[in-house]
Amino acid sequence: MTNLKDRAARDAEIQLAAALPRRWQHVQAVALKAERLGSLVGPDADLLTAAAWLHDIGYAPSLAKTGLHALDGARWLAKQGYNMRLAALVAHHSCAQFEADERELGKVLEAEFPREVSATADALWYADMTTGPDGQELTVKDRLTEIRERYGPNDPVTRFWERAETTLFESVQRTELRLANQPM
Repeated sequence: MTNLKDRAARDAEIQLAAALPRRWQHVQAVALKAERLGSLVGPDADLLTAAAWLHDIGYAPSLAKTGLHALDGARWLAKQGYNMRLAALVAHHSCAQFEADERELGKVLEAEFPREVSATADALWYADMTTGPDGQELTVKDRLTEIRERYGPNDPVTRFWERAETTLFESVQRTELRLANQPM
């Protein structure tokens, strides 16, 4: 029987490695970072790592339907029999609600997937938003700069980050505080 992390890694690789190799590099690095953060979330460590493997699966060309990768990925996960909590973590990762609102999908996202506020959700956001598109370590500020440069000033992704930035920084700071308070 395949465990959750292994299944997530396999599905992410199938969907992303060949079709979107740069995205795949990012996902692998996010998953590795999430694995290292596992002690912050105790019994949710495997869930966190699985969510990290799957957080960008909605970018896969075969899965992209709405233009909101978080929603497309979460819907696919639910159809594949993944548990709803995992799908919801993917649906709402890294301020996805703000992007959903920008794309007029906010009510749809909220109705289909409950948003979780927890150390697990914060750790997923932290892992994603401190990892660059090629898997490199970045500060959150540098990551947001990179995103804005990559997408350009008029893209919905750039626009939603203007509203989401404070929420993101709060989430990342909570994870950094948990890391600082962790016994050595």
